[in-house]
Amino acid sequence: MQAWRVGGELGSFCMLRLSERFTSSCHGAGFLFLILALVLPAPAALADDVSLDIPIQYETLDNGLRVVLSPDDTVPTVTVGLYFGIGFRSEPPGRTGYAHLFEHLYFAGAELRGDIPFDAIIAQTGGNSSAYTRFDFTRYISTVPSNALDMILWAEADRMSAPLLTDRHITTHRNTVRNEIFLNVENQPYQGWPLIDLPMTAFENWHNSHNFYGDLSDLDAATAEDARAFFRQYYTPNNAVLVIAGDFDAETVRTRIRDWFGPIPSGPPLPELDVSEPEQTAERRRDLVYPNASQPGIAVGYHMPPRGTPEYYAMMLIDMILISGDDARMQRLVASEGFGSRVSGSINALGNAYNYQGPMLWEYNIVHPETVNSDDVLDLLEGEIARLREELVSPDEIARARAKRLVEFYISIDDPSTRDGIVDLLASFALFDDDPTRINRIEEGIEHVTPELIRETARTYLSPHQRSVVVAIPGSGEEGGE
Repeated sequence: MQAWRVGGELGSFCMLRLSERFTSSCHGAGFLFLILALVLPAPAALADDVSLDIPIQYETLDNGLRVVLSPDDTVPTVTVGLYFGIGFRSEPPGRTGYAHLFEHLYFAGAELRGDIPFDAIIAQTGGNSSAYTRFDFTRYISTVPSNALDMILWAEADRMSAPLLTDRHITTHRNTVRNEIFLNVENQPYQGWPLIDLPMTAFENWHNSHNFYGDLSDLDAATAEDARAFFRQYYTPNNAVLVIAGDFDAETVRTRIRDWFGPIPSGPPLPELDVSEPEQTAERRRDLVYPNASQPGIAVGYHMPPRGTPEYYAMMLIDMILISGDDARMQRLVASEGFGSRVSGSINALGNAYNYQGPMLWEYNIVHPETVNSDDVLDLLEGEIARLREELVSPDEIARARAKRLVEFYISIDDPSTRDGIVDLLASFALFDDDPTRINRIEEGIEHVTPELIRETARTYLSPHQRSVVVAIPGSGEEGGE
């Protein structure tokens, strides 16, 4: 049974124009001024007009493929996003790095087009494409002129149906992945700190804590048959979301999708996967030596509340209060101490606060002068978290935090040239929640956060025994380790 669910009336992703009320472009300083006007207190009549209303049409094909259409004729381009529900977390033991390896393999040839790389087809249209693997998905995204949409949909259906997975392709792309590991991790001054080393410290479940770039011995053992088995299990319509956003005719695109993607058979049921984490009852800490690091540093992670809960939205504002912007508490603190560096951090350091499903960290990190002890830096910054547990945030501070979070959200979905942010959220909410219209309700969760909820969330999720710490120690340049 196929049924379309339609939501949203605006015909442009520059949705914050608010009909004819505002005439400035949704970019640059004018856009920022508009955003701040929207997120700071405003008359009730205006507030009624500014609710986010991205147009969404949602369908599930008989083979399980979820399809999200979001028409927008602001720019004569179209963006196609294909998301598969396979990421680092889903890799079986002994197959680390396979999700990333297959991300590369999927750009090789396919049955109908032959040994022509997908990128070559995109290049012929004057468009661009990219891909990446994250904890819970692998995504492929292409932006092309509107008149090239048919070609891209056909090519996507071709590779979803039958990609070329030969020993030659395996060798070529395995070498590419190996080079990435050396370039992005092994040869970096801080190697896997904090992106890899902090999750490996904070999580106990192997699915959440293994080295997601992959063990080189696992990658070296990969065969063409392994790749074909991986494809048959995970790269199936019933484990995928197709998002199309931009300048297109919805009825025509529905027909193309049904004709080209509809005949692709569903895959087997996905393997049962337990990614739950036991309750953390004591601080976890590792002190690691990085041979080529020049300064010490600390990285701290706390487990996030479940997605979509009131506490989850409270953590979004805590992130703003503590580390986002020059007015954030931790930024002011390290500036006053003269550290000469900023505190970095976020919810889901490899993505954003919305595009994950499962255990996740809110984390912060800082590289600091050698003249300061790392434990002293930790105590200094953790003092700001202790204040959140003890005191109520002022109305002015929570209003600023809410404004910053909404500005960040609006800007992330405001680029009509690529529509990358909108495609990402539509795909994530369809993949994880079977409800892409959640994008239109994000504001509600943020608006409902109160000072009392922030204090309770800090007490529940940000106590010292719940933190994980990785201390980066500069090495001699010869060897490293714990």
